[in-house]
Amino acid sequence: MRLLVKNIARIVGIESTGRLRCCGADMNKLGTLDDAWLLAEDGRFAAFGRMDSLGDIAADEVVDAAGGMLFPSFCDSHTHLVYAGSREREFLDKINGLSYEEIARRGGGILNSADRLHETPEDELYAQAMERVREIAAMGTGCVEIKSGYGLSTGDELKMLRVIRRIRESVPLEVRATFLGAHAVARAYRGRQGEYVDLVCNEMLPAVAAEGLADFVDVFCDEGFFTVEETARILKAARKLGLRAKIHANELAVSGGVQVGVACDALSVDHLERMGREEIETLRGTATMPTLLPGAAFFLGMSYPPARAMIDAGLGVALASDYNPGSSPSGNMRMVCSLASIRMKMTPAEAVNAATLNGAYAMGLSRDYGSVTLGKVANFFITKPMPSVEFFSYAYTTPLIRHVFLKGGLGNRF
Repeated sequence: MRLLVKNIARIVGIESTGRLRCCGADMNKLGTLDDAWLLAEDGRFAAFGRMDSLGDIAADEVVDAAGGMLFPSFCDSHTHLVYAGSREREFLDKINGLSYEEIARRGGGILNSADRLHETPEDELYAQAMERVREIAAMGTGCVEIKSGYGLSTGDELKMLRVIRRIRESVPLEVRATFLGAHAVARAYRGRQGEYVDLVCNEMLPAVAAEGLADFVDVFCDEGFFTVEETARILKAARKLGLRAKIHANELAVSGGVQVGVACDALSVDHLERMGREEIETLRGTATMPTLLPGAAFFLGMSYPPARAMIDAGLGVALASDYNPGSSPSGNMRMVCSLASIRMKMTPAEAVNAATLNGAYAMGLSRDYGSVTLGKVANFFITKPMPSVEFFSYAYTTPLIRHVFLKGGLGNRF
């Protein structure tokens, strides 16, 4: 199968150096080519060049970009999009002044979603999640990480992970699964957190590994959730089973999550609304990708992560949506890029790199995804004509994405 796209005003996100992530000042460098064509063959980028060099190329399908721009697909490395129902009642609670922590103490939040998920059959859970997957694909996402964590029992965590496996087998997006049994302490273990950690380590993790259901393991290491010591114990148990770490850290407090994440060789540490100089220094020179979720800060009315300080210190950062029913009910990665520029002072070029190449890195996928690179999987989207790359983040509600392609084919065919 050969797909030719012609009359592209600008190809954005060209990467020819072989780097797997970009850091510091390099985050503001975005490879581009104007007045271009692009060829995908058997689902991978095969060639591109300027229109005056096109010549006669045979193709099974020809698409006229008609002056639109071509971007690599977003790589959303942190979502919770498998869940049952919605939590707009808590949305009203927030409007009426209750904090995230207060809602959790009243039995809302994660425990509310766990109750709903327990009552929802697997087929219905899959059907609801597939609607969200189609939604994010239409908005330009081509790779996505999906977490469990609304089960909080061995059976329900496995149910969630089996749904994620079904999604992975059903769609042209690249899907990664993360086991997040340590998202909160289950209601049945209230007041017995140590026993719940025992359950995660001794029963849940072995069951997940036995079925090969997860690529990563995650822990909510934060104030009111899991301690640094509990986090380290879970991550070490997971590592023995071949599961690499990803961590929720420093959303609610300076929790030590960044430090334990780096110590446990976490692929990413995510959230980071509460970040100081010490945490930035801990991340310098490591393989761990700090991943920022401005959609959650926006929805919860919290402070935003200090992206500018992190990048100026030489770190790379990734951007992800945190798509979930309680704190970020949106998988719109373009909006995430806009928030990164508006509220965290990231340039549009930095935001694109953070949402593509660095997002792919935060899932261990940047060898094959995250940029327009010969040989990488041809996941990309084409916009309507627009005056600049910056316009894509600036005009944040204007519908600009016209065509989505996944693995070299039109992405709406599933």
